[in-house]
Amino acid sequence: MELLQLQYFLAVARLEHMTEAAKSLHVTQSSLSKTIQRLEEDLGVPLFDRTGRKLRLNTYGASFLHRAERALFELEQGRQELTDLSGRDQRTLELAVNTASSLPGILKEFRKQMPEVQFHVQMLAAQEMIACLQRGEVDYCISSPPLSGDDIASQIVFIDRILIAVPAGHPLAERESVALSELRNESFVGVKQGYGTRDLADSICETAGFRPKYVYEGDEPARITALVEAGIGIAFIPGTAIYSRQAVTCLRVEHEGLTREIALLWNKNRYLSQAALQFRKIAAEYYRSIKER
Repeated sequence: MELLQLQYFLAVARLEHMTEAAKSLHVTQSSLSKTIQRLEEDLGVPLFDRTGRKLRLNTYGASFLHRAERALFELEQGRQELTDLSGRDQRTLELAVNTASSLPGILKEFRKQMPEVQFHVQMLAAQEMIACLQRGEVDYCISSPPLSGDDIASQIVFIDRILIAVPAGHPLAERESVALSELRNESFVGVKQGYGTRDLADSICETAGFRPKYVYEGDEPARITALVEAGIGIAFIPGTAIYSRQAVTCLRVEHEGLTREIALLWNKNRYLSQAALQFRKIAAEYYRSIKER
């Protein structure tokens, strides 16, 4: 059994399509097909059920997939550890988030302290994030709510209060706090259902006897404050997402349930370079600093 066979097998197993897998690997389809066939011959069993160019993992393939992922994961961790120990660690820090409100401040401080280290950030849904963590494809995730899974470590780094943002001139703009019941007849702007803050706010409002009336629902959280500023509606926003806009006021909502946990996640078995360990320290210190403000 060869390392290349395992790498090709994982690509086909994840995409379940020979042509697409060949494109992702930058090899010819015939070369990929022959490699998978040799692997199956070595193992003595078929790994896929085939329908034309479409493949689906069978019982043998599904069982072998976990072992193959683990083997390649361990080899990659060994490579990274040796690179780090030799002082040649120039790799990119891989990050994934499903909440990005605090990310600019953390990355700014990380770049200040470690300017020689590059980073790559991707916005992922919860299940995608768990899959990337379990496959060892990212160093850290910043998630709200916290996620759990096999081999995933989770550290709660911040309890974030959910505030209500209103435009200048709004009847509530001169207030410091507001009761949830006072928002019953307001028009809201927000992200779509499925985002943690939106789902939490909707749930809390329903316990108060009303469902927020949304006049705008999008998938770009950073746009929400601008819509509030334009007077389109009011919005529930995380405290860490407050932007310095003179035309927007943020009020505390008198409800203890309107808070969210932000967690830092990583794979317990993934080798963490010195750069990765420094990132975790910087992130924890950043959240500690805004907690003390």
